[in-house]
Amino acid sequence: MLRPVCLDDAKKLVDIYNYYVSNTVISFEENELSERDMQSRIQQSEKNENIWLVLETRESDGSLSIEGYAYCSPWKARAAYRFSYEVTIYLAPTVHGKGHGSILYNALFEEIKGRPIKVLMASIALPNEASIALHEKMGMAKVAHFDKVGFKFNRWVDVGYWQMTLPEDPL
Repeated sequence: MLRPVCLDDAKKLVDIYNYYVSNTVISFEENELSERDMQSRIQQSEKNENIWLVLETRESDGSLSIEGYAYCSPWKARAAYRFSYEVTIYLAPTVHGKGHGSILYNALFEEIKGRPIKVLMASIALPNEASIALHEKMGMAKVAHFDKVGFKFNRWVDVGYWQMTLPEDPL
């Protein structure tokens, strides 16, 4: 089940996100977020009318579990960038390779239609073959590679940018 994010999701989202903060270079944050931090990000996103979606599944005991989330937010703050947005996705580490990323991104890209958005960008810490495959499956192409722009876990990390130009003209 796909649905918009709500403040009550913050705990589950921060659990997913903090896995990447503490165990990978996928996020360049070095300190885990609190539930309050995630709530603040959700509130700021709602204020800016950004799109956040969560993917829930029903467990065998009937409870709902958030398997991942994706969002779309302005790429840069300057006015001339107003039609360029960044897409981001995080999946629970237990659901990789099950198609959840495609489900989330398909829904997110559908929500983007009709909005004043011309270009979608994705920033990927490298190497990350799974993320590259997902973004390219969605129609994004690599447009940039920055060497050693991040430093985490005592090593330098490259970042690549993937981009998609949407056919609709937002003007």
